[in-house]
Formats: sequence, structure tokens, C-alpha cells
Amino acid sequence: MAPPRILVVGAGFAGVECVRRLERRLAPGEARITLVTPFSYQLYLPLLPQVASGVLTPQSVAVSLRRSRRHRTRIVPGGAIGVDPQAKVCVIRKITDEIVEEPYDYIVLAAGSVTRTFDIPGLLDNARGMKTLAEAAYVRDHVIAQLDLADASQDEAERASRLQFVVVGGGYAGTETAACLQRLTTNAVKHYPRLDPRLIKWHLIDIAPKLMPELGDKLGLAALDVLRKRNIEVSLGVSIDKAGPEEVTFTDGRVLPCRTLIWTAGVAASPLIGTLGAETVRGRLAVTPQFALPGSDGVFAAGDAAAVPDLAKGDGAICPPTAQHAMRQGKVLADNLIASLRGRPLQDYVHKDLGLVVDLGGKDAVSKPLGIELRGLPAQAVARGYHWSALRTNVAKTRVMTNWMLNAVAGDDFVRTGFQSRKPATLRDFEYTDAYLTPEQVREHTEAAVIKH
Repeated sequence: MAPPRILVVGAGFAGVECVRRLERRLAPGEARITLVTPFSYQLYLPLLPQVASGVLTPQSVAVSLRRSRRHRTRIVPGGAIGVDPQAKVCVIRKITDEIVEEPYDYIVLAAGSVTRTFDIPGLLDNARGMKTLAEAAYVRDHVIAQLDLADASQDEAERASRLQFVVVGGGYAGTETAACLQRLTTNAVKHYPRLDPRLIKWHLIDIAPKLMPELGDKLGLAALDVLRKRNIEVSLGVSIDKAGPEEVTFTDGRVLPCRTLIWTAGVAASPLIGTLGAETVRGRLAVTPQFALPGSDGVFAAGDAAAVPDLAKGDGAICPPTAQHAMRQGKVLADNLIASLRGRPLQDYVHKDLGLVVDLGGKDAVSKPLGIELRGLPAQAVARGYHWSALRTNVAKTRVMTNWMLNAVAGDDFVRTGFQSRKPATLRDFEYTDAYLTPEQVREHTEAAVIKH
């Protein structure tokens, strides 16, 4: 009898932790594990703003999936674009654009999230995100290119528009992105003698009335104070009304000449979840505290794509889409999968949040570990210590620590690699959000697969 097939979709924190646990705890031949991911690395997403600002190299936050000594997982290079829970088939688009159907006995949906967008004219064509490694590298190149072009321009209007930068989203990603990139341009402009540093202006806007409300009023105001001391203009209760290639219109009526719009206004569950036709909570797949999808045999979900009940908070709360929860969910989910295989009871997921860290670059940070409010160097030590310890391999830890030390000693560099310099990239180009199938299209593929076999 063939061993059961376990298919894990996504190589984020939840998916990788699940696979690692399965590899360690399953007996040889007890199950066949397959991982579907377009890239052969796990991305340490919280450090992307530091990649965009050049503090870290892209390779240092991309942890190879093939370093495991117990490696026995088959990796399919592609993305899942549809799932049929009744037929137990996952439809995959490989990186060659070939579409294949992958049957499974158990499936783990850890497809993560994508940048949440709204129906704002020009947004998808003119904004850039901060959700993938390619986006971070592109944004860095783009920002440095604006300095190069402004320095070379004889047109005052063009120069002004190239030196205005807008970041939308007052959460962790947006705040860290604005803070880190503002440091980059501040340090870089010293090498552009024809540019007036006073013309460089960063704007951070958010529709919410507070900056990072999860931190509490004190730390939120402390972070706001740091940003404003750096001359970052923070506008709360404001969003984007229209985005053009050379200007941005705010909802308060302001029109800003601007060629750099970075959109970090939250995340939404992967569109893969919509292909199942199952119940969702705010777009995330509704699962039990054991990660199982009710009414579907062998379907589990965790991480940003799943609405996992937060039993530590109670009152119907669901776990926030953070790396902290995803890593721990992946491990418990793997244990529950093994329990299912062996006919044992499943365990509930319970985890009390350990706190929050926000790295604002340089010596600036705000952190709230275990409810203790910190700012400045102590907060920076906690933030970087947490991120460093969370990296999965010693190689990644060594690279990140070396990058931090080199940056502290030698400062920033301002090399533009020319990444997609001729063709402006859109949000869709990086996140492939238009690649997913409808539930009806998924069924057509699975029916064709049944006939084929």
C-alpha cells in the first residue's frame, strides 16, 4: 500500500516549520511530503525594509530550503492556483507556466497573504509593495534612481516630483519602510552636491487615527516623534484618492508631485483560499483550533491564510497574521497531521503573544516584549535580537549579523543594480494575484485529471 501523500502549499513561516517538523518526526516511508513554492527559499519577511534600504543583502533574508540534513521533501517549483477538496487535487502553475494537477491525501494550506489593495484609480499601475524579495530590491533601485535622475535634471518641476516619496500604511511594514528608506536618502544625498537636502521629503499616511495602535499610545507617540524629528511628514486619517505616474492625490484634497508610491496598507489572505468555496473570516479560511477545515477530509490551514481561533485571547478572536503565530502554528499543525496519520487525538493551538518590535533604523526603535515598553537602543537591541534568533539557519544568522556590523562600520552604499530599470513593475508583476482560478475552473481541471488517469 502506498504511503499517504502530504501536500504543503507555501514556504512561509507556517509551511516551512510544518515541513521541518514532519521530516523530523515521521518515520521513513510513513508518508510522502511535497512542498509547493515558486522559490526555493523561505523569506524572512520582517527584515524586508532593511533590504530595501540596503542594510541587508537580499540573500541574507532568503533562507535556503535545501539545507536540511533530513531533506526528503519533494519541492515543486510553482504556485498553487486552485484546490478541489472533494477530488483531493491541487492545481499548480509551475514557474514554466505549465499547469499540473497534484493529488493529495492531506493538504496544508499555508499560502500566506498578498498586499491588500482597494479600488483606487491608478493604484495597481503606479504603486509598489513591500511583500516580496523582488519588490524590496526593486524599491531600493527605484529610490536611488530618483536621486540620480533628480541630480541630472535641469527641470525644477521634475526634480521636485522625483524627490517626494509617499508610503501608505501606518502599520509595522509601512512605518519601518518609511523610516529605513528615509535614512537611506538622507545619507545618500551627501553624495549628490547638486541636490538640496531640504527638497527630499518623505510622507507616511494612514487612514487610521493612530500610528501602530497595537503598540499602545505611549510607544505609538514615541515612534511618531522619531519620524517627525527626521522630517517625515506623518498624516493620519488620510489615504490616497488617485495615483498617477507623476502625482498623488490625497483624500484631503492635497495633490503631491511624486513618482514614488509605496503601498503597505495591510494584507489579505492569498487568493488561493477563494478557490475552495469554503467559509472564510475576513477572507481567511475558517478552521478549527486544530487547523482542520470543517467538513473537508484532510484539509488543514495555518498562517496568514487561516482564521485560527486565538484561544489565549478568547471572545471569538482570531490569531493576527504575524510571523510569531505562523511559526508556532506550523509546528502544532505538523503534530496534528502526524496524530491524524496514527489515529491519535489532535491538540488545540494556544499561544500568548510575546510582544511587538519595530526597528526604525540606526539607533531608533520601539519594542514591547512581554508587555514591557522600550524605546531607543534597548528597544533596538530587543528588535534585532528577536529577528536574529528567529532566523532558521546559522548561515542566515551569520549573514545578517555580518551585514549589520558592516553597515554600522562602513555606512550605507548607494549602488543601483538596474533591476527592471526600463520597465516599471506593478503590484501584479510581483505577487501574481491574477493567476488564480475560479472554483468552476478548478473543477474542470480536476475532472480532466480524473479522465487522464
